[in-house]
Amino acid sequence: MAWAEGQYNRLSLLAGELLRRNVAVIVTWDAPASLAAKAATKTTPIVFLTGTDPVEIGLVESFSRPSGNLTGVYNLIAGLGPKHLDLLHELLPTASMIVALLNPRNPNAHTYVLQTQAAADALGLRLKVLTAHTEADLEAAFGIMVQQRADALALIADPFFIARREQVVALAASHAMPAIYPIAYFAECGGLMSYGSALGNLYQQVGTYAGRILNGAKPVDLPIEQNTKYDLVINLKTAKALNLTVPPSLLARADEVIE
Repeated sequence: MAWAEGQYNRLSLLAGELLRRNVAVIVTWDAPASLAAKAATKTTPIVFLTGTDPVEIGLVESFSRPSGNLTGVYNLIAGLGPKHLDLLHELLPTASMIVALLNPRNPNAHTYVLQTQAAADALGLRLKVLTAHTEADLEAAFGIMVQQRADALALIADPFFIARREQVVALAASHAMPAIYPIAYFAECGGLMSYGSALGNLYQQVGTYAGRILNGAKPVDLPIEQNTKYDLVINLKTAKALNLTVPPSLLARADEVIE
């Protein structure tokens, strides 16, 4: 296993190290790692999991018949930002400013901001976009949130944040900042609320494809799968610590409630 911890400049080096080990299949998570693996080899099979359209960024030529040595799962996250704002607005109806925190090196960042800004405008909310790609940036971003009296935080999915989820959740707790996260991992380690893809299903899809390739299948014969299942997780312990009352309508829609 090779993990760049969200440091995208390390991906090419890690891909090269995997190839020197003569691995039979490379499995990648998200667009930057997938693109780095594709640049490193045209022969070793690659099974990717990405939230960015794989045709649009040039990973494959089509969904139905991928080209070359790549196939995988497209984790469709279009509209995730607006949904995060809707959920925050339902939980915090008097909130006026929401911060969107993203890694500026993430290829999904621009689309996320455009979609989320449109949703904020429709709800009459002010959206403040902050960026972070180092641990120092994270500390600074939360300081800015407090200084500008933000009411809540929406975090965009990114390997950098996922690798530091406990730090992110701890910062939100220490600054009493209600937050919604893109993956259940955050709610499970103390985050207030998460809405995003069910990672267990995604890993199963990717693992199935890797297994089929190890058994002789070719990537070109495995069409790109698309995931559209999302889970809402609410941490009531964290809500209580923040003196928040979660509306019954929100609890009724939750896939998991942590008490």
